[in-house]
Amino acid sequence: MSLPQLEELAGEIRELILTTVAQNGGHLAPSLGTVELTLALYSVFDFSRDRLVWDVGHQAYTHKILTGRRDSFHTLRTLGGITGFPKRSESSFDSFGVGHASTSISAALGLLIAAEIERVPRRVVAVIGDGALTGGEAFEALNHAGQLRKNLLVVLNDNEMSIDKNVGAMSEYLSKLRLKPQYHRAKREFEGFVRNIPFRDISEKILLAANSVHAGLTAAIFPGAIFEALGFTYLGPIDGHDIGNLKDIFSRVGVIDSPVLIHVHTTKGKGYAPAETAPEKFHGVGKFDKDTGQILKRPSPPSYTEIFSRTVIDCAARDKRVVAITAAMPAGTGLKKFAEKFPRRFFDVGIAEEHAITLAAGMAAGGLKPVAAIYSTFVQRAYDQILHDVCLQNLPVLLCLDRAGLVGEDGATHHGAFDLAYLRTIPNMNVLAPCDENELRQMIFAALAQTKPAAIRYPRGSGFGVDIDEEPQEIPWGRAQVVVQNPSADVAILAVGTMVNVCVEAAQILRDKKIFVDVVNARFIKPFDTDAVKKFARSAKLLVTCEEGTLSGGFGSAVAEFLSDEKISTPLLRLGIPDEFIEQGTRAQLLDMCGLTAEKISRRIHQRLNEMIFGFLAVTT
Repeated sequence: MSLPQLEELAGEIRELILTTVAQNGGHLAPSLGTVELTLALYSVFDFSRDRLVWDVGHQAYTHKILTGRRDSFHTLRTLGGITGFPKRSESSFDSFGVGHASTSISAALGLLIAAEIERVPRRVVAVIGDGALTGGEAFEALNHAGQLRKNLLVVLNDNEMSIDKNVGAMSEYLSKLRLKPQYHRAKREFEGFVRNIPFRDISEKILLAANSVHAGLTAAIFPGAIFEALGFTYLGPIDGHDIGNLKDIFSRVGVIDSPVLIHVHTTKGKGYAPAETAPEKFHGVGKFDKDTGQILKRPSPPSYTEIFSRTVIDCAARDKRVVAITAAMPAGTGLKKFAEKFPRRFFDVGIAEEHAITLAAGMAAGGLKPVAAIYSTFVQRAYDQILHDVCLQNLPVLLCLDRAGLVGEDGATHHGAFDLAYLRTIPNMNVLAPCDENELRQMIFAALAQTKPAAIRYPRGSGFGVDIDEEPQEIPWGRAQVVVQNPSADVAILAVGTMVNVCVEAAQILRDKKIFVDVVNARFIKPFDTDAVKKFARSAKLLVTCEEGTLSGGFGSAVAEFLSDEKISTPLLRLGIPDEFIEQGTRAQLLDMCGLTAEKISRRIHQRLNEMIFGFLAVTT
């Protein structure tokens, strides 16, 4: 396509993204910012043969539209529709599945090595944002790629730093100069000439001096000296919305037979004024009015995140040792207000969850009370730090895991389904889950009063609108709470977190069928209330566990292990998320798919009782 045609196409794609995300929600600002960049890449490279790896995938909507998914783009992030992130099973053009940050360079280097071993000629391109570049894995990969000197192309999409016009123009000029074959031929010929000098010590000194001059000039002129030091040829910064210039540079990087990093500057939310003005607000957004930019929200109670925010601020006001840490998510985790109120006690470490946890451990070792607020799906990346740096030393770090359980439309990469399973296996770790937003507040106060590691996991979205205690009630550590009790109960349900209120509804459905149920708010996954489990296992015909977490190794598994160890033979029914990755959809749809609604829980219990009574497998609806 001609340049005017490409620019017209960019406008059409931008409109399609805007219309679809307004209806479905999604990552608007990042994808609007990479329309021209994506078009330039696809104009130069043949990604049916070459490979393109996106970091995180927030910015890949144009890529999806260009690769056979335009007609299905309206299904973005819906149940059975296309995902919000690149996914290998969705398209052959999605060469690597992503969703968490800082992985693209590692994956791209792996793809390039595989192509070389298989003798398949192809270029591999990694696109990484400046935010994802704060993650340590990205620098590990840059270091390795520079060492291997593979023909890897990394595009650094910088949508935060501004570019001074003079510096930008000079950088583009120098970048083009360095792309000329004569430059690299002259550099090689000079090095060859010097190395042929018969006196080795002299030749090495000349090269050392030349390299020192080159390094000094590079550091003075180019803002990418760190990449040069890692073994990359650095080009940029370059206007990421200038399709013609991008095409020109991409088409000529083939003359460089070593790793190249092209630094492009883009505007987040490009072409849509509300997103350009407030890119953070439109980074990951729900449904909104396209004409006004007004986000469509129904009136609802405060979210768990808001209650967390309020509570941590209250705790910090009472105790100067309380500090807060986040990994590039001050707004998402609710710590933005904390940062405004206690700027010297707030630490945003960037996309570096591993560092965040060990930093918290160091703070705790120094006498502070660190609160690390990280999404459940992202704290998985710091498992070793939780185990080795926090729990092995029994340090009082409080992990507050937002977005636990099923998060909805972001899909498999973002569900916080595994935290209960992997955290409960670690010695010294305490794991809690509140049944409502007020209990979250109580748990935060209780955990900060302890001198041991603890994790509190809570869901995305609104609470139940319960009254919030200004002075939190004391929670007996490790003790469950009976919320529904019947003198002659047939069934006892031990429910965790979000499932407590659902199980109360299920108990009412069963009561209408003359099946009487006790419901226990377990509250503690570790240490769980063994006395309560013994009591209800001995009084009930059927014991049920229910959790919004994976069944493999979760709370139900902990109860099963305990019953086995204690030689208690009461039948046990475990309900939770099955041992599979759950795709995208609304949270209500996904809970229904996993059988975690009041109707389906009551049906499963009724079915199991029938099996026990009649001795045969009831038909599953």
